[in-house]
Amino acid sequence: MNSSQCRAARVLLKWSQTELAIASGVSKSTVADFEIDKREPRPDNLTAIRHALQGAGIEFLPAKAGKGVGVRFREG
Repeated sequence: MNSSQCRAARVLLKWSQTELAIASGVSKSTVADFEIDKREPRPDNLTAIRHALQGAGIEFLPAKAGKGVGVRFREG
């Protein structure tokens, strides 16, 4: 997951940075700094953010066949 995917996932869920911070158990500044590419979160914080988004129904799409990465709601 990169910073753009994090922002896009949060928008799909209609979550604020504060809501993502609470759901993932990381600080709001960690979310905010990551989303503006100010700093990369520690690996455990990045995993927590990703798991919170995935737990809310987000699927992260890898780059494939010349297309970039993306996010969408998980099927089912």
